[in-house]
Amino acid sequence: MAKWTPKHEAPEPLEGPVVATITGGTILWFVLFLVQLPFYGWFDDHGHTWWVWTCLAGAGLGLIGIWYVRKRDAAIKRAAAAGMDQAATAAE
Repeated sequence: MAKWTPKHEAPEPLEGPVVATITGGTILWFVLFLVQLPFYGWFDDHGHTWWVWTCLAGAGLGLIGIWYVRKRDAAIKRAAAAGMDQAATAAE
């Protein structure tokens, strides 16, 4: 059997509005939690309370995600600024 080898280079990763995406997802999880709260009795009667708690867990993990991507975004911007400073110093 021949080993598979790629025929072309992998594309660069896409960078989009990561902080906004994670924030939107977190808000969505929390809204889903709030929407399900009035129906907690129905969920409890049918053994589906995990749906409610899954939404709350998604919102909680989303808060951690927001913290993480904000720190990551700031670090990427600091590294880019440091690279520009080094390039400007080297050009002089």
